[in-house]
Amino acid sequence: MDWSAFRAHFPVTRHWAFLDHAAVAPLPDTAVAALDEYALSLADHGIAAIRHWVGRVAHVRELAAQLVNAPSVDDICFVPSTTTGIGMIAEGFPWQPGDNVVIPADEYPSNQYPWLNLASRGVEVRYVPTRDGRITIDDIRDAMNDRTRLLSISAVEYGTGFRNDLNAIGELCRERGVFFFVDAIQALGAFPIDLQQTPIDALAADGHKWMLAPEGAGFAYIRREWIERLRVIGVGAHSVVKPFDYHVIDFTLKPHAGRWEGGCLNMPGIAALGGSLGLLLDAGIDNIAEKILILTDYLCERASRAGLEIYSSRNGHERSGIVSLVKPGADPKELMQQCRAAGVIVNCRANRLRVSPHAYNSFKEIDRFVDAIED
Repeated sequence: MDWSAFRAHFPVTRHWAFLDHAAVAPLPDTAVAALDEYALSLADHGIAAIRHWVGRVAHVRELAAQLVNAPSVDDICFVPSTTTGIGMIAEGFPWQPGDNVVIPADEYPSNQYPWLNLASRGVEVRYVPTRDGRITIDDIRDAMNDRTRLLSISAVEYGTGFRNDLNAIGELCRERGVFFFVDAIQALGAFPIDLQQTPIDALAADGHKWMLAPEGAGFAYIRREWIERLRVIGVGAHSVVKPFDYHVIDFTLKPHAGRWEGGCLNMPGIAALGGSLGLLLDAGIDNIAEKILILTDYLCERASRAGLEIYSSRNGHERSGIVSLVKPGADPKELMQQCRAAGVIVNCRANRLRVSPHAYNSFKEIDRFVDAIED
């Protein structure tokens, strides 16, 4: 893999050592070009160019399906946020009073509030503890009972960087007859997820982190066998099988995930997402994952030698692109600002410093971060 050629696509490297892809990532030039192309096309042609952009959306849907190895391109629908994708399931699931949903205790708020919002429908939220930054399959199993209908979990935990074993969790859910939902925003674009091998019932992710796209352009997946069992929210003109026959009211919903695309799509954002996905897929997600782990292993080695404590698990497949660090006696927010002044972008979560490099980053940028916090 020619990482120097890959790195050349990222203008941010001219200004910053950007190590904060778990927040909002910078755009590669391929995404910028797609945004420019859309803006110019709309300015010059308006609706006359609509067929081209409808075709572009279809192409990006194919790229998204390829990224997660979806059984069919029709199993993918575009969403403006991970929150929207979670809400599609939370509000559409056939709950009965007394049912419960299981989630880890330290999930990002967007993977807690939609489930807590179900209390008025008699749905309980049961929490799985995080132990020293890790989530165990035994604790997940212990949180379930005979009224557990759904488990929602992040592929990678935003605060600790712990990468959950989706295969093992999925098999547990299958054994227990539990719907398995994955918040994939901290994994897609950095680590592979294969929907034809891992028994996930639905997932969602906005594109603005590891997929290197603008905010407001993401996608969701819904397993085909659940399409008729979930109540659709956000129904609109494009949810039906004949979306462009505006004068004919035929409420026959599309027989796939497309029924959740009720209205206008974020075409410029989706086009930019396609520019980024093409770049990532050309590089190979396995190659990207390997490079990210090499960088984060190096980061942990350098940080340890500099006296920092590594909070994130670095055991085998539990590793991710997120490394949570503690400098004893130091305020992580002050360290974050110290890094910013040195031209290094990192973040602070759960009162710890969070560093999240992507595959285009370099060892020199890791060294620059460590030097900044040693000063």
